[in-house]
Amino acid sequence: MKRLLIIGDAGVRKDDVISVDDTEYVCFSVTRNGDWHGPNRPQLWCIVGDEDEREIFDTQRYIPHFLETEATDADAVSVVS
Repeated sequence: MKRLLIIGDAGVRKDDVISVDDTEYVCFSVTRNGDWHGPNRPQLWCIVGDEDEREIFDTQRYIPHFLETEATDADAVSVVS
């Protein structure tokens, strides 16, 4: 499980399966930032992982501040389903 920062609006919604650099992730949560104040493009802060990690996310058996963080542009993200 990791935090994925998408710069721009890639059209990602909660529970979508997304592909980043030929790796598929399930998007457990999405937080949209930058609509009113901040950067000139919105930012999507997502917590992503494998479907096997769903129970860990649902029961909150992780520390959000210690998740690995990766940033990518919205053009590099595609929604699979």
